[in-house]
Amino acid sequence: MSKDNLMNNADENATAREQLIDAASQIMREGDTIDLSLSELSLRAGLNSALVKYYFGNKNGLMLALLERDMTKIVRSLDSLIAKSMTAEEKLRLHIGAVIDTYYQYPYLNRLLMRMVRDNAPADAQKIADQYLKPISAAYATLVNDGVKDGTLRPIDPQLFYFTVTGASDRFFTARQVLQHCFDQPDISEEMRDKYREHTIELIMRGILA
Repeated sequence: MSKDNLMNNADENATAREQLIDAASQIMREGDTIDLSLSELSLRAGLNSALVKYYFGNKNGLMLALLERDMTKIVRSLDSLIAKSMTAEEKLRLHIGAVIDTYYQYPYLNRLLMRMVRDNAPADAQKIADQYLKPISAAYATLVNDGVKDGTLRPIDPQLFYFTVTGASDRFFTARQVLQHCFDQPDISEEMRDKYREHTIELIMRGILA
């Protein structure tokens, strides 16, 4: 096989793999769920469901690949944020806003993360923690400690702060049924997301500023 053919096959494989991951993400976002069937996935991706086994081993492997795609973006963005020449307060405001935007785009993310940690073998759960949760926790500790040192933040527990930010961000975007039945709001619009972003940033930051 020529070099060009090998490259074309590699591109096709990468494209098909990404299509399956994207399709899974879309189904879970639109359905406000972390469950999907292979037949639904096949229909959405326009690919044979047997490719799930080929690329990922099984559906759980697909979910792990989706988690890797989404969580890697978060870890990289945090690393980039910490490296910026800004105050800790400015960084945290940007980060909280980015978390809100992430959960708006991927409302399933925290539920998927918790399921993968809970349902996978202990070694796999530990790998997830080592790859994503520990780096995020370390970044939070750095941001909080920097803010305490420069006098902009009062001393707080970085671990509890992580759960505060995650909980405030995740809960809103997984409450579409509550919005629909209690507030006659069928979905979360971009305008509503923006209002919630501003609200959450101010609520959290006013609670931790020195």
